[in-house]
Amino acid sequence: MILLAVLFLCFISSYSASVKGHTTGLSLNNDQLYKLTYSTEVFVDRSKGKLQDSVGFRISSNVDVALRWRNPDGDDDQLIQITINDVNVENVNPKRGEKSIFKGKSAQQVVRKESLEALQRPMLLHLVHGKVKEFYSYQNEPVAIGNLKRGLASLFQMQLSSGTSNEVDISGDCKVTYQANQDSVIKIKALDSCKIARSGFSTPNQVLGVSSKATSVSTYKIEDSFVTAVLAEETHAFGLNFLQTITGKIVSKQKLELKTTEAGPRLMPGKKVETVVKAVDSKYTAIPIVGQVFQSECKGCLSLSEHWRSIRSHLQPDNLSKAEAVGHFLGFIQHLRTAKREEILQILQAESKDVLPQLVDAVTSAQTPDSLEAILDFLDFKSDSSVILQERFLYACGFASHPSEELLRTLISKFKGPFGSNDIKETVMIVIGALVRKLCQNEGCKLKAVVEAKKLILEGLEKTKKKEDTMMYLLALKNALLPEGIPLLLKYAEAGEGPISHLATTALQRYDVPFITDEVKKTLNRIYHQNYKVHEKTVRTTAAAVILKNNPSYMEVKNILLSIGELPKEMNKYMLAFIQDILHFEMPASKMVRRVLKEMVAHNYDRFSKSGSSSAYTGYIERSPRSSSTYSLDILYSGSGILRRSNLNIFQYLGKADLHGSQVVIEAQGLEALIAATPDEGEENLDSYAGMSAILFDVQLRPVTFFNGYSDLMSKMLSVSGDPVSVVKGLILLIDHSQELQLQSGLKANIEAQGGLAIDISGAMEFSLWYRESKTQVKNRVAVAIRSDITVDSSFVKAGLEINTETEAGLLFTSTVQFSQYPFLVCMQMDKAEAPFRQLETKYERLSTGRGYVSRRGKETVLPGCEFPLHQENSEMCKMVFAPQPDSTGGWF
Repeated sequence: MILLAVLFLCFISSYSASVKGHTTGLSLNNDQLYKLTYSTEVFVDRSKGKLQDSVGFRISSNVDVALRWRNPDGDDDQLIQITINDVNVENVNPKRGEKSIFKGKSAQQVVRKESLEALQRPMLLHLVHGKVKEFYSYQNEPVAIGNLKRGLASLFQMQLSSGTSNEVDISGDCKVTYQANQDSVIKIKALDSCKIARSGFSTPNQVLGVSSKATSVSTYKIEDSFVTAVLAEETHAFGLNFLQTITGKIVSKQKLELKTTEAGPRLMPGKKVETVVKAVDSKYTAIPIVGQVFQSECKGCLSLSEHWRSIRSHLQPDNLSKAEAVGHFLGFIQHLRTAKREEILQILQAESKDVLPQLVDAVTSAQTPDSLEAILDFLDFKSDSSVILQERFLYACGFASHPSEELLRTLISKFKGPFGSNDIKETVMIVIGALVRKLCQNEGCKLKAVVEAKKLILEGLEKTKKKEDTMMYLLALKNALLPEGIPLLLKYAEAGEGPISHLATTALQRYDVPFITDEVKKTLNRIYHQNYKVHEKTVRTTAAAVILKNNPSYMEVKNILLSIGELPKEMNKYMLAFIQDILHFEMPASKMVRRVLKEMVAHNYDRFSKSGSSSAYTGYIERSPRSSSTYSLDILYSGSGILRRSNLNIFQYLGKADLHGSQVVIEAQGLEALIAATPDEGEENLDSYAGMSAILFDVQLRPVTFFNGYSDLMSKMLSVSGDPVSVVKGLILLIDHSQELQLQSGLKANIEAQGGLAIDISGAMEFSLWYRESKTQVKNRVAVAIRSDITVDSSFVKAGLEINTETEAGLLFTSTVQFSQYPFLVCMQMDKAEAPFRQLETKYERLSTGRGYVSRRGKETVLPGCEFPLHQENSEMCKMVFAPQPDSTGGWF
């Protein structure tokens, strides 16, 4: 019994923070100095990398903790003093050896004298019921050093009972869950719930976005009712959604362990903690325990103008087909985001015409207030002498990864002003529609500028009387996809003349399934079946496509099938091919189509044996359990054998998310008179016209014209061939993710991922009356570069992982028709050239003094070219993988 009593007294006066029945959190004993060891270490590597192969660093020290004041009215109200001393910085990788950047370096040399002194100054922590009430330190300390002190202080915040609550610590205001066990207390912090002001943005579309996962677990070890150690581990993992070879992981660990105790300072008297704090040191001030933002000084970095001069030659027009050019484009964007308006404007004003378009792409893609001001000061929309630059600016705005309300407000203001080129005015409105959709996707539909833009589009469409303006507003609505615009689209689809009706119908084709209601489909059925008026084939087939892709009813499918055989000859063949494509590709409507085909009246030889050359086919470019890429090509001819419309689409799917990568539509009309042929029903009075329209990465671009009118047609026909016309050409920032993380250890982490491409989509239409032959060609050429960079920064040492990926690819579609006889001869080809794929991985550690360690390894492979099937009769899949997956062949070098 005496032995038990002695043991009990020993525990009471022991060296550790005790778990007493009357406390809810850590409670320190009076007049004791607690001697602890502390370390924080960080590892950076690929998601599946091993810790021993990672880069990173460890900061270790001794820590002295003493209770300076306890509220006489309650033991759970305490003021503790924490002092860091004997600091050491070293590698986490024991293999580094002689290559260690810390070899021969003292803590003072690594951290610097002023910072080390600040780190070792005592801090005060006011705890109430185990939770941080106030954090006291000294003003004007380096922010990064203050964060390291906050990271240590946050470990002292805990509770001894199970439960869930919100706590404020270095990570912000976070939801935490405690699990109390006999020998430990586990604290799980939901990092995705933390409210902390940090910069960052990401691409709204999930296909091009980044997925991340973060965990934080702290374990408080308890022995014989005493807390003896704290082990905390925080993990952040990320990966590019559509390219699984680009991943990264940050593992941050903290360890605080009690070694011994000795006699410490006596408690200070007083009832108010503020008075006690001033008595300890009048220079103490209350500061937030939430981590603060800091930027490391860049030593030896190039200025913006120096950087531009170093990469300028790579962005010459002749070099844009190389992925290297795109890589320099991405790097320059990062620099532009830290530049001032005056610096940017100076470079723009000094540059020559051949490189200016690429510079405009980069400045606009930077998407900062300074870059926007600079480019607007540089461009003069009242002049028609810089149309190319104005168009490059506008398209870069349309592809913006995270557009601001200010950008939209600026374009609205420009639209209301004078223009030197009507094409630019149209492009401004089309891009306004694209920005409205992107801002709405980011929950910005109620922003004043968005509301004004919606009103501008809808009222413009209602009030305009000019055909050109109607087309412009329809194109803007096709980008904006406003639900409230559907009634207007239906009105123009059913009552408008050919081109307007067709454009309105294709706009409806872009809406999601929930918006294509039964009322919408009633109008589309009237258009397809021509209940009220005669429509062009292009309008009718598009209306049928919208119906069949949006949960068609039994009767809708049956009526469409029954119409086959009663349609113009080539339209019969087209609709038959479209139905067969639904069945072979197992589209959502395939089940309903199969139900209807059980009826003999709908499924018979007479209906399914219609001849013709029109076609529709969908196939896979790449297919895996988590993602797929598809292409589709449908071609509609007139009864005389002249191309009416060709439509080439490429989609990327990832789970439930999708991205309309590209669409190139070539249309022609009114050419029958040239070969003395009879136009199809409803197309007798059409003007001669041929043009091309494109959608690129979900953004509808301004259509371009090959020829318009009989005289223009004759001049191009007599030249036998048509020169390629560019639909879009330039540098595009496609993937854009920036994330700043406050690690609970006090370190700062950044995750950056940017992907860009140099793209050139062009099309040509050749027409020879002499040889009675027409030829259309669509050429897609892209160079792609993707850069990811994960860094962890303490201000005096940095570790990181860079992954650079690049490829160059091309896709060529050619269609040749000889209409000297019927059935006319058609040859269609879609070819993909072989594509090199290169990936370089760089791990590094670097001191602020400049000393560093770098490790590189690379991988290169060639993706084979192939020819894609374009008919049901030749449906063997030609597989094209954008990039090799982790298990693909190809060694590292």
